[in-house]
Amino acid sequence: MELTVAELAQRIGAELIGEGSIRITGIGPIAAADGDNVTFVSDKRHLSEAKKCGAAALIVGQRVEGLDKPQLVVKEVNAALIEVLQIFAPPLLGPVEGIDASAKVAERVEIGKGVSVGANVVIDDGAVIGDRTVIGSGCKIGENSRIGHNSRLDCNVVVYHNCTIGDNVIIQANCTIGSTGFGYSFIDGAHKLIPHNGTVVIEDFVEMGANCCIDRAKFGQTRIGAGTKIDNLVHIAHNVIIGKCCLLAGQIGISGSCKIGDGVVIGGQAGLIDNIEIGDGVMVAGGSAVMKDVEAGKRMFGTPAKEIREAFRAITMVYRLPKLAEQLKRLIKRVDKLEAAEDDTK
Repeated sequence: MELTVAELAQRIGAELIGEGSIRITGIGPIAAADGDNVTFVSDKRHLSEAKKCGAAALIVGQRVEGLDKPQLVVKEVNAALIEVLQIFAPPLLGPVEGIDASAKVAERVEIGKGVSVGANVVIDDGAVIGDRTVIGSGCKIGENSRIGHNSRLDCNVVVYHNCTIGDNVIIQANCTIGSTGFGYSFIDGAHKLIPHNGTVVIEDFVEMGANCCIDRAKFGQTRIGAGTKIDNLVHIAHNVIIGKCCLLAGQIGISGSCKIGDGVVIGGQAGLIDNIEIGDGVMVAGGSAVMKDVEAGKRMFGTPAKEIREAFRAITMVYRLPKLAEQLKRLIKRVDKLEAAEDDTK
């Protein structure tokens, strides 16, 4: 793909300031972009770098004075960045419509129009695959599971029986949907697995990174709300309910029967104990351990997680402990001297 700066500005609806005939073949970061690249400035902190970088042109949110390069001024830099990345995406061979000869598809399977089923896929009885959905090589779709329209399952995704995946869902490689939850009872001297007869429901426009595991419910549903985005290596246990448009970063663990509201953001490596409720719009910092219910709109940090201002006050006190300990030692010595002097006068 090759475009002039003027053509690129037109494609993304940008106001062009400067020369428009320079040819662009790709996009790069400020530090590495060369004379054939366009780059972007989404933060004022990077303006000084922008003036020194080697890019042919810059995408900016407002005009930058003193910049000797063409500027593509847009309302929202990140939205424009997404468009430009799509324009210059490397060309790949798309999925081939139809069912690969090596796939094993049961007789009672309903497959929509324009579906692509890759090599060595297994689809069990009663499954339904919506129109234009892509099932990557090595996937397994269990009995009576349903996948909506325009969804994509990358290689080696496993969807167990009786699960439902909505429209426009993306599930990256090696995810497992609907596995048995981690629920045991100690009976007669042994841990016995509690049957998990429920299901998993993944609503429309959910996107899931690689190697995620979503456990099925004991009864009822484990549910991921519409528009929620999940990073790699996230584990969601049985009967968890996650609201709409949440963001879950990598290596999060959510224990059984948690209820998470809409618009919640949880940082990487955070953990939630079982049976707690997280209100709408809560933000949980990475590495935090949430041990109790959290009201809507709160910002949480630490282990155990506290409201962020309270957590920072506690951390500040911890950092002061060495100094306080030295002060305490000096005070003890002074008290000991005073007591010794008092004893000498008796």
